[in-house]
Amino acid sequence: MQIQNHLLSSLTESDRAAIQPHLQAVELPVRYMLEAPDKPLCHAYFLDCGIGSMVTGDGAHEIEAGIVGRDGMTGTAIALIAVQCPNKTFMQIAGQGWRIEAAALLTQLQKSPSMHRCFLRYAFAFGVQTANTVLVNAKARLDARLARWLLMANDRIDGDRIAITHEFLSRMLAVRRAGVTTTMASLVDRGCITAARGLITILDRPGLEKVAACFYGVPEREQLRLTGWRGKH
Repeated sequence: MQIQNHLLSSLTESDRAAIQPHLQAVELPVRYMLEAPDKPLCHAYFLDCGIGSMVTGDGAHEIEAGIVGRDGMTGTAIALIAVQCPNKTFMQIAGQGWRIEAAALLTQLQKSPSMHRCFLRYAFAFGVQTANTVLVNAKARLDARLARWLLMANDRIDGDRIAITHEFLSRMLAVRRAGVTTTMASLVDRGCITAARGLITILDRPGLEKVAACFYGVPEREQLRLTGWRGKH
């Protein structure tokens, strides 16, 4: 399987050659746990396709704090020498990718400052994304929040079809399902998307960007600046 993950592809030729023997190709079904909360990380994952969701909180108080796809990696705590994280990360949209044992990754990072720098830059960019999510959850209307999420997901997948349910979105956005359904209907009426059972199709990306307004774009610019990754914006 050819590597399609941006972060791995952006490594120097010598760094890719050093890390590749330690990478294991993996299938990543929906709900697959990539990081368990408050437990030492066993692996870091580099997605080729699909989307992982980092969730903070517990039970009824859970909310999504960030997403990762082929742009980056899970297990940034390893690169930060923090060993574990209080949040959990699981597959929200099924995909494929690569995993590396935490100990092997640490060894490679100790050997290569350039690899470590690359992963630290991504970790900072991901921190900007999660900080922006705090702002959006606190200040944005639901239509802007939903439009931003759809744009972020669209950036990380092939094509314009996103396989996700209203119920799952309501959990990730910490709002009632009825609110997601009503807001989704308004985006359909504006011609931005179509929505069938478990499938959303982006029809008018500029229209979604207009709805998201200032709440989409800052993390994307930082990620481009720091890692060279560009979605569809």
